[in-house]
Amino acid sequence: MNKRVLFTFFIFFFCLSFAQTYEIQYISSYNGKVLTDQSPTLVWVNEKENFILNNKIREQKSEYPFEITKVEKPSNTIISYAFLKSNEIVSNADVESVGKQSFELTNETKKILGYQCKKAVTKINSNTIEVWYTNDLKIKGGPSVTGQNLGLVLEIERNKNSVITANSIKKVKKIDIENILKGSIQPTDQLTYKDLLWKSRFTTLKVFDNEVVNFSEDSKSDQNIKRFANGTVILKKIKFPSISEGELVFAELKQQSNGDAYDRTGTVFFIPEDKSQSFFDGLEKGVKTLPVFDNGNGKQYYGVAATSSYDPAVEMMRFFTPFGINKFNHIQLKDKSWQTINPYREDITELKPSLSGKEVWIGTFIGNYDKGGHKVSLEITIHKSDQTVNKNNTVIPLFNSLNIMEMAGQDYSTMFNNDKGLLVEFTLEKDLKNAQLRYTTTGHGGWENGDEFVPKANSIFLDGKSTFSFVPWRTDCGSYRLFNPASGNFSDGLSSSDLSRSNWCPGTVTNPNFIPLGNLKAGKHSIQVKIPQGPTEGTSFSAWNVSGVLLGSD
Repeated sequence: MNKRVLFTFFIFFFCLSFAQTYEIQYISSYNGKVLTDQSPTLVWVNEKENFILNNKIREQKSEYPFEITKVEKPSNTIISYAFLKSNEIVSNADVESVGKQSFELTNETKKILGYQCKKAVTKINSNTIEVWYTNDLKIKGGPSVTGQNLGLVLEIERNKNSVITANSIKKVKKIDIENILKGSIQPTDQLTYKDLLWKSRFTTLKVFDNEVVNFSEDSKSDQNIKRFANGTVILKKIKFPSISEGELVFAELKQQSNGDAYDRTGTVFFIPEDKSQSFFDGLEKGVKTLPVFDNGNGKQYYGVAATSSYDPAVEMMRFFTPFGINKFNHIQLKDKSWQTINPYREDITELKPSLSGKEVWIGTFIGNYDKGGHKVSLEITIHKSDQTVNKNNTVIPLFNSLNIMEMAGQDYSTMFNNDKGLLVEFTLEKDLKNAQLRYTTTGHGGWENGDEFVPKANSIFLDGKSTFSFVPWRTDCGSYRLFNPASGNFSDGLSSSDLSRSNWCPGTVTNPNFIPLGNLKAGKHSIQVKIPQGPTEGTSFSAWNVSGVLLGSD
C-alpha cells in the first residue's frame, strides 16, 4: 500500500515538474537607455509551449493591431496570431524557421538573474545578434523566435546597441492566455498573414481602382466616378477621417498604358470648396466660368490663380507617364526586361489641414489624345507616427497653372513670356508663422530649344521682393529606361526617355520645393513667379506648369 502511495506521489510530482511554467519579464534598451515607452515583453514558458506577448496585451489595453507568438515544443512550430481589430484574428503556422537557425557557440559566460548563461552569435539580415541563454531551468524559450532551440534565452543584443534583457523570473500556476486568445481565428498562409497585419497598421482610402483616363466622347460619369474633359479628368468624393498631429499621409498612384504610347503630364489633386466658387464649377459649367488671370500678354488664363471668392485645385502629386509601359512591352530590345506597372508615391502630410475630417473631391488628370489612354489606381494612406516635421495647421491655395481642363479648352501656361509672369494677391486674416511656399514646377514644350530641354531659372517674389531662385532640372532620366518600352531611340545611342528635362522624367514624380517665407503679418500680400520662357518657334511653344500652396501656422 505504501509503495502504491509513493508511486502515485512520484507520478504526480513528475507531472507537476514537467508542466512547471515560468513567467519572465524582459525590458528593452537602446544605447544603454531603457525604453520606458515600450511595454515590457512577457513570456510564459514550459516544456510544452512558449507564449510571447507584452504586459499591455495581457491587461487587454493594447491598441490594434498586435501579435502574440506561440512556440510549440518539441516540434518548434511557431504559431503567430495577429489581432487586426476587435473579433478579427488571423494566424499562421511555421514549422521550418527555428530549425533553419544557425549559431556560432562561444565559450563566453555570464550570470543573468543568478542563472549561468552562455553566448551564441548569429547573423540576421546583416545584423549581428548575440543570444545569452541558460540551461539551468531545463526548458527552452525566449522573448523572440531567435534561439528557441538553445535553451532559455535571457538576453538578446543586436549590433551592440539594441538589447532586450530578462529582469524577473517567477514560477506561476496559471497563465491568462485563454482570456486573450479566444474567439474565431482564421488560419492563413504566411504572405497573406504578413500582408493583412501590415495593412492593418494604417488607414487606406481607396480612390480609384483600375480606372481608365482617356480621350473619348464615350467617356461618361457614373454613380461612383465623374469624368470630364472627354475622360482625361476623373473625380471621386472621398471622406477623410480626423487626422491627428504627427500622423503621416501618403498618396500612391499606379499607372499603365492602355493604348497611349507617349509620356504625358499627370496630376493628383483635390478641390477646395471653402469659397463661393471652386474648380469643380469650371469642370461642370466650362472653364470660362472661372476667374481669369490676365498678365497683359494678350491671353486669358482661366482658373489658375486664387481670388477672394475662388481657390484653384490643390496639387497633391505631379507625375509623368512613361512611354507605353505594359501595353507596348512587346517592343523587344536585347537585355531589356520592361516593367509592367509604374508606381508613384509621395508624402503629402503638409496638406492634411485641408483634408482632416473633410469630404473632398479627389481627381486625377493625364493629358492624352488616345481612346485607350491609361489605367490608374489611387490610394491615400494615413499612418500613425511621432513625426514632428510637419507643424503647419494652415493650407492656403494660391495658384495652379497646370491646364487640367486642357481637353475642355483650358490654355497652356504661357504667361511667363511677359515680365509680370504669374502674380497672385491674397489677404491673411491672421499672422502666419513659419510660412512656406509649397512650389511644384516643370517646363514643357518645344524641341531642342524649348524650355523642356533648356534649364531656366524660376524666381519667387514675396511682396515684390526677390525671395528665392533656382533652376529646376533633372539629369537622372536614364535611370527609368526600363519603364519606357515605346521610347524612341536616336542615332547618338540615347533614348528619348534618357534626356534631361526641366524637373521631370518620363515615369517619375516631381517633388515640390518648400520655400521658406518667414513670418507673415495679417493683411495683403503677393506672390509672383517669374521664368524666362523661351519664344515660340513656328507651331512649337514653351509653357511652365507651376502650382503653389502657402503653408504655415496661425
